[in-house]
Amino acid sequence: MSDKCCSSQSSQITLKSNRLPPNPCSSQTSLADKSDRTESASYCSNKNEELGNSATKTDCCSREILQEDFLSSLGEKIEFRIHGMDGPSCALTIEKGLRGLKGIQEVKVNYNTANLQIVVEDRSCFDLAESKVQKLGYRMEPLAKTRNARIFKVVGMDCGSCAKSIENHLSTLPAVKNVSVNFSTGKMKIEHDNSIDEIVSEVSKIGYKASLLSDSSKSNESPEAISGNGGIIFSGVLIVLGLIGSITGISTFITTLLYAIAMVISGYKPVKSAYFSIKSRSLDMNVLMSAAAIGAALIGEWLEGATVVWLFALGNILQNMSIEKTRSSIRNLMDLSPPEAFVKEGAELIKKPVEAVSVGDILIVKPGDKIPLDGKIADGESSVNQAPITGESIPVDKGEGDTVYAGTINESGALEIRVTKLVEDTTIAKIIHLVEEAQQQKAPKQAFVDRFASIYTPIVFIIALAVMAFPPLIGLGMWGEWFYKGLELLVVACPCALVISTPVAIVSAIGNAAKNGVLIKGGTFLEKAGAINAIAFDKTGTLTEGRPKVSQIIPLEITENQLLTIALTLEEYSTHPIAKSIVEYARNDGIQSKSGELFQNIAGKGVQATLDGEVYYAGNLKLFEEKIVSLRNVKKTVHQLQGQGKTVVMIGTNTKIMGIIAIADTIRPTTVMALDGLKQAGIKEVVMLTGDNEGTAKMISKEANVSRYFADLLPEDKVNTIKQLQREGKRIAMVGDGINDAPALATADLGIAMGAAGTDTAMETADIVLMADNLEKLPYTVTISRKALKIIKQNIWFSLIVKFVALSLIFPGWLTLWLAVLSDTGAAIIVILNALRLLKVNE
Repeated sequence: MSDKCCSSQSSQITLKSNRLPPNPCSSQTSLADKSDRTESASYCSNKNEELGNSATKTDCCSREILQEDFLSSLGEKIEFRIHGMDGPSCALTIEKGLRGLKGIQEVKVNYNTANLQIVVEDRSCFDLAESKVQKLGYRMEPLAKTRNARIFKVVGMDCGSCAKSIENHLSTLPAVKNVSVNFSTGKMKIEHDNSIDEIVSEVSKIGYKASLLSDSSKSNESPEAISGNGGIIFSGVLIVLGLIGSITGISTFITTLLYAIAMVISGYKPVKSAYFSIKSRSLDMNVLMSAAAIGAALIGEWLEGATVVWLFALGNILQNMSIEKTRSSIRNLMDLSPPEAFVKEGAELIKKPVEAVSVGDILIVKPGDKIPLDGKIADGESSVNQAPITGESIPVDKGEGDTVYAGTINESGALEIRVTKLVEDTTIAKIIHLVEEAQQQKAPKQAFVDRFASIYTPIVFIIALAVMAFPPLIGLGMWGEWFYKGLELLVVACPCALVISTPVAIVSAIGNAAKNGVLIKGGTFLEKAGAINAIAFDKTGTLTEGRPKVSQIIPLEITENQLLTIALTLEEYSTHPIAKSIVEYARNDGIQSKSGELFQNIAGKGVQATLDGEVYYAGNLKLFEEKIVSLRNVKKTVHQLQGQGKTVVMIGTNTKIMGIIAIADTIRPTTVMALDGLKQAGIKEVVMLTGDNEGTAKMISKEANVSRYFADLLPEDKVNTIKQLQREGKRIAMVGDGINDAPALATADLGIAMGAAGTDTAMETADIVLMADNLEKLPYTVTISRKALKIIKQNIWFSLIVKFVALSLIFPGWLTLWLAVLSDTGAAIIVILNALRLLKVNE
């Protein structure tokens, strides 16, 4: 396929292929079974007649169809995100690798967006493509960008098996193409052809409540909890009345009736959910609890059955209330940006929804108001509280030309802001998207627990059936006795506490970290951050400011102010970074320049100018060695300063040296405190990597108090150094800017980018992102990660111990059915509450 239909160069379309694709304007018209076919431009008009009844008549030769429909008509098209590319050549490598595969019709890799568009004959080819990409050293994940994909909020799930049941049930519907339910975030992503109402109806059949995210986000209250409380209270009262009646000798029929009514009220939802779970071949907790309750009623244990379903329903409500607290961490981020903005149009101020604001519009933000969209200040000065984005507690002074972010707070002066990003592209929107993605990813421990539960549950279920039937058959006891023990086993088979132990902790930790300006890109990286014992830092721009500053002034024959006055006069017209640092320092010190003339740049050496009739110079040692001036008294000082990694600027005339100014890349004010905090958090070794010489590296390493340093490193040397540290047995994180240090960040066990506020590339490349441009958040990141790991281990062990204790109490006859339910739901609530402690971890 070479020519586009109806191109300006030709009015013909030529398709050459042994197996030709469908018509570029209609997926229903086939051009197969022809090896070479040429159609005239009239083809387009014919197609437009066929499309005449559509809502929008688009010429088949339009840009949209050529770029989208024509490409997709070749086969099945899906987009992927590629991880691991560190240059455009990587994109080319992937394209070449995939184009050679059978069944791949079209491949396009965009390095800037890390996006892969691929068109294949059928879906089986995607597995082949994924395998090839992995062999090339990269990783690909699908981007679910489809017109019919929607996200719903689901209320009522209290463990991972609920999510699985919903997935299984909806997957049986022909109109549902793909469905993914995440218990931790309470969200369902579904690709479907039927209506939203039908999806909501199908979810309600299983016993849960679904609503489109745009509607459900308007309310933070859980409708399930509100509507279910009355029934729980009423059924609880009935059970108490029945218990009192049995003690006081009231008719057995009345007490049984009270228990039966209580069972129906509390058990309606789980039994209904159990029915659809069985129908969709799921073995979840609703099935197990319903079987236990119904079985108890069949053998006459009405009190036990009523208590089972009541405790189960109560436990579900308590679990939902607790889990909602973890989910609210991301909702709080969503509420940061105001829904409306004041837009300046001529002399008028018009209030608009943020969705209606365009790039380039001027917003007016009053003191105390939140900034609605990302932009640059066009007029005004103010202090802006950037805590929602960067976690910084101190407001930042902003003026004309400075960047501001949606969701931050204008503290003092009124601002005019020129919008630079639409609402869906703002930094806060990207943060929310990344956090939601992170919360949906399974950590290694969570994946292990899920696999364990998927094996454990059916095994215990089969054992429970065997316990009910086998012993009585061989005469080891009564049917009723063993049936009751089997019911207890059914309840104990629910691994709810175990399955819920990990995801709630991960969601809590990631949500809290996001609130504090730290983006952890998933449970895997949370675990890795908690396990690292060494951290390597890039020096320039990470441990240091990344730009030269005046570090030392040594006046010789004049005062310091006089020396700075001469230096400012000589350097103020230069664009060299060293000159700029001297000018900035002098002006900040209130120094005024003198009147000079005959300014001249001396290539590679310095500058000169005439002041008060005398020629003055500012330059390096080489410049003054050419003069008749004696350097005997200053050479030693110059060499000492250079040995410390400083750049030396000498000020003087043809006959004398008047002073020395030393320039250096200074260490960040927060560096020492941050590195000390890391050591207190349990990091055993802090390493500095730099391309600077040994002298500079040694000086900075002493100031920063790092454990080791490696100097004179090229980018590839940094990668080798990381590998060397890994060979020494260290689990190491690399901290850099996310762009220049990409190879080292990718090689380390964990890549951490800093100063990523507003920087899309840095936010995409690293495993963990520090939004603020400082290291203060690192100790907090390590602390919350380690605490999360500790709580996950506590939850897993607690869940397993409770489960095995309950199992061991069944056969001696010490465990009752209601106690088995209490052990399961009680353990689930305890592990949730334990995980919620992560929401309170502060810096």
